[in-house]
Amino acid sequence: MFTKLPRFKKLCLGIIVALPIISSAYADKIVVAHRGASGYLPEHSMAAKSMAYAMGVDYIEQDVVMTKDNALVILHDHYLDGVTNVADVYPDRKREDGRYYAIDFTLDEIQKLNMTEAFKIKDGKATAVYPKRFPLWKSQFKVHTLENEIELIQGLNASTGNNVGIYVEVKAPWLHRHEGKDISAAVLKVFKKYGYTKKSDLAYFQSFDANELKRVKTQLLPELGLDVKLVQLMAETSWNETMEYQDGKAQPYNYDWMFKPDAMKKIAEYADGVGPWKPMVVAPESTKDKLVFTSLVKDAHDAGMEVHPYTFRLDEGRIPAYAENFEDLLDIFYNKANVDGVFTDFPDRAVNFLKLDKQ
Repeated sequence: MFTKLPRFKKLCLGIIVALPIISSAYADKIVVAHRGASGYLPEHSMAAKSMAYAMGVDYIEQDVVMTKDNALVILHDHYLDGVTNVADVYPDRKREDGRYYAIDFTLDEIQKLNMTEAFKIKDGKATAVYPKRFPLWKSQFKVHTLENEIELIQGLNASTGNNVGIYVEVKAPWLHRHEGKDISAAVLKVFKKYGYTKKSDLAYFQSFDANELKRVKTQLLPELGLDVKLVQLMAETSWNETMEYQDGKAQPYNYDWMFKPDAMKKIAEYADGVGPWKPMVVAPESTKDKLVFTSLVKDAHDAGMEVHPYTFRLDEGRIPAYAENFEDLLDIFYNKANVDGVFTDFPDRAVNFLKLDKQ
């Protein structure tokens, strides 16, 4: 992952700079539980969200997709087959590409499924994406709705006296709109229902889809009387993270413009923050003796935006060679790169790091 030069890097060679160490203010740095405490329990399970809350995080992330009957459910992908037993329960419901789309199932059908740790099918058998995490198909977990999760978090806020926020990603809005469903509008109505209406509220709305975020900013927020924080997630074009339909065919959205000079100023016209992949902040050629930083964080801050990179993991092979260990990686990003927060599957480690860093 860190040995090859990402394609976006070719666009950034002119703006790679070595930045000085910048001391951090603890109060300004946040920890976002990526899909909950997903390093310890199946991603996006209520158990993972409860565990993340108890770890003292600032925000808990929700990835949202829409069902056939317009319910908003929490799944990392718009597919069911990577985390549930949908292929066993509904074997004839896959599309031509072999995937089981959440949008083809009702909420009631989805809630009949069992959910587990993320897996891939290898040689006809389910193999865990992260082998040393929670074992596949142990205990019982279910897919839940966005409303269920917000009520859990707000309920815990009430019972504990803490104030943990939500960090919602609308997944593949381009696909949902192509299927006739306005998922962004539906999610924002839930924001309004539960009192997330202004930038000072503990809520972020994020997406990889720049066209959709611009629509949210200029059309949906004014229509609904909202002014919540928006975050532009950043990807490489080759990932096919966002597609655009041209003559009925889906074509990859071109992210190249996001890595050119003045890109952050353009993003700041419709967003309050950016969510880059880690190598977009600390260049892949970095070594322990020489860290190389892109200008992304400085440019984003100069444009008035926050920076929350993804994803910080402890699993084997997931810590870059330029970091001594996970805590060193956190130090590099929080203190040297000066990011405002991180997305991590192991939120307890980031929370503890910031507590020690404060002392």
